[in-house]
Amino acid sequence: MELAAQIAAYVPFNEQEAQDKALLLRWLDSGTDIYTRENAAAHLTASAWVVSPNRQQVLMVYHNIYHSWSWMGGHADGDRDLLAVARREVMEESGLKELKLLSPDIFSLEILTVDGHIKRGSYVSSHLHLNVTYLFEADPSLPLAIKPDENSGVGWFPVAELPNKVSEPWFLQWIYSKLSQKVVQSGV
Repeated sequence: MELAAQIAAYVPFNEQEAQDKALLLRWLDSGTDIYTRENAAAHLTASAWVVSPNRQQVLMVYHNIYHSWSWMGGHADGDRDLLAVARREVMEESGLKELKLLSPDIFSLEILTVDGHIKRGSYVSSHLHLNVTYLFEADPSLPLAIKPDENSGVGWFPVAELPNKVSEPWFLQWIYSKLSQKVVQSGV
């Protein structure tokens, strides 16, 4: 199923997702190339919420640009299979070799603001990430490895400790708390 149909069929969890779903569909209907970074104002990204088998821990990376523990994800960069993008990003950013997809369905939708920053020596203007999130499971005993050009730490954290680890209040309140609630409520 194409992305627009997947998003159209997605049932929002809360008002944030309902608003962001509508905006995502408008961007997809606009005819603008949002699959690549050629659209500097907004482009598609995919993220992964990676939980332990007992659902008590979440895998996070310490993001070098944002100086915070965060989920994993990245740009579509022309790839129309956002699930594949999310899987690839987790494996690249965490060093995991084994990852279990808990559902092929979209787990969450977000429009994320990205402040201007320096990346690889060049300034990147503020823009939007039109984000689709997928839910994965991994074994916390598997080896992890940092990706030095993107993160300086990889680790498992109890969900209850996220407020002590995440230094981005908006992400903690609107994204990570929501994702944690959805895991509990979905019973996956």
